[in-house]
Amino acid sequence: MKFLLLNGPNLNMLGTREPEKYGTITLEYIEKNLKEVAKQNNVELFCYQSNHEGDLIDKIQASNGNFDGIIFNAGGYTHTSVALRDAIASVNTPVVEIHMTNIHAREEFRHNSLISPVCIGQICGFGENSYKLGFYALLEYLKNNN
Repeated sequence: MKFLLLNGPNLNMLGTREPEKYGTITLEYIEKNLKEVAKQNNVELFCYQSNHEGDLIDKIQASNGNFDGIIFNAGGYTHTSVALRDAIASVNTPVVEIHMTNIHAREEFRHNSLISPVCIGQICGFGENSYKLGFYALLEYLKNNN
């Protein structure tokens, strides 16, 4: 199996960005640990981060037939991007939406996810563990739906 880990805007700043909310763990650290989890589960994990909406859309569109699933932290685009929502809806690749913080307990504008309706599920509020939980959720989904 092959999974794509997609990270949206500002997630490259993990480790220094608002450590009171996101901690001091870097994205590189998260990717390294998740790749180890993937290896233990016979999954190839490919990681990609971009601050540009179009780049993320291109990766989602290219996932069709190339990846078994996507773990996606869309960052701030979660609440604003109809284009990302439409890209997810346009492919047959299952997507798990993840967030390190609980978006439902934050500012009002973060409570609504435009991508949730086209994802197989959402995990939020568990810090760096949201990535592992998203991985295992996607893995179980694929085992039960293939």
